Amino acid sequence: MKMVFKSMALASLIALAACGGKGDDALADNVEDAADNTADNLDAIADNMTNETAADITENRADAIRDAGEAKADAIDDADVNAAALNNSTAK
Repeated sequence: MKMVFKSMALASLIALAACGGKGDDALADNVEDAADNTADNLDAIADNMTNETAADITENRADAIRDAGEAKADAIDDADVNAAALNNSTAK
């Protein structure tokens, strides 16, 4: 009886550890990285501007893009998207 209980407990822990591992983390990382790259480009443009007001506006836009990218990544993680299935269905 103890062996059966231990086996069931181990199987439950393995199943629990596997939850959420459907590739959504990589997809979320890609979305956030793309937003960061866009924001980095805007920051570089702002650094080269001579008009301080325009530079501040551009830097604020970069910050907004970063925030939006992070929010989208969080939404993808929360939705537990199966990225592997999405990639397989679009490859056909």
